[in-house]
Amino acid sequence: MKILTFCVPCYNSYTFMRKCVDSLLPGGDDIEIIIVDDGSTDRTGELADAYQQAYPSIVRAIHQENGGHGAAVNTGIREATGLYFKVVDSDDWVDREAYMEILDKLREFAKMEHPVDMHLSNFVYEKLSTGHERRMLLSPLFPEDEIIGWDGMKRNIKGFSILMHSVIYRTQLLRDCGLELPKHTFYVDNLYVYIPLIHVKTIYYQNVSFYRYYIGREGQSVAEQTMIKRIDQQLRVNYLMIDSVDPWQVEEPHLRKYLLSYLESVTVVSTSIGYLSNNPENYKKVDDLWEYIYHHDARTYHHLRYGVLGFAMRFKGRPGRKLGVFFYHLAQKFIGFN
Repeated sequence: MKILTFCVPCYNSYTFMRKCVDSLLPGGDDIEIIIVDDGSTDRTGELADAYQQAYPSIVRAIHQENGGHGAAVNTGIREATGLYFKVVDSDDWVDREAYMEILDKLREFAKMEHPVDMHLSNFVYEKLSTGHERRMLLSPLFPEDEIIGWDGMKRNIKGFSILMHSVIYRTQLLRDCGLELPKHTFYVDNLYVYIPLIHVKTIYYQNVSFYRYYIGREGQSVAEQTMIKRIDQQLRVNYLMIDSVDPWQVEEPHLRKYLLSYLESVTVVSTSIGYLSNNPENYKKVDDLWEYIYHHDARTYHHLRYGVLGFAMRFKGRPGRKLGVFFYHLAQKFIGFN
């Protein structure tokens, strides 16, 4: 069995995917790289096949009709042979030194009777056009270098999230929880992280900056104007998060609090994007979201609307929209996420 499967979803990635795949190859025969060519119309499939031919024991190229990022990840989970599973987007890459340290740790887990469910590490926002670099650490939330349950979490800080870039899941856990991401939908990385969390019993945090997240490519899904155009997809993910997990049914208090914080973060982003659009139709979509949350569970509504991150969201109408945009831009400047 392979120790770690990397899934690399690719759509028209020919001009930039080499840096990603080349950064993964040093794992050697302990890893596999599944390049999912998701209906590309450029030479992505040709390059994926070339990698498979050059590294037949490491790389597998899978070609499928276009289904979006979620469909590519679904394929990766279904086809993976590794004990652990990691998604790396085709315009991102990994740090070699951190990679080797993490692989050594996963080899240790592989020898355990009950391997750890979730491995966490740091990631770095790389905004190459401006030279901006922002390291996102999980050390404020989790102790380093020890296997813990959720009760070992140090603290919960609003806005500090376990993103897809931070997480390596045990592959069988993803299968056992029935994770199936929606097709033709952006921002499904939130579902990828959020839904399996209630099945995670053991956690290990390694304080290394492994994943390098590229910011600045034209048309990138996290670009502000792109998010405005795709607000319906952001909202779809938000609704699916609400429907998929009920945090109030989670007995473990640290996990319950974290799930509510994660949902709050995503809901604030959805709301802010609607406000940023300066479009009355999108204002209505945001109002409908909050109305849905209220009727779904009033406790969740009050927790989100009157939470720390949701501060600006408690004010309705134009004042609330202005506050929401202000705090969104403040977070954008501080973190540098788009």
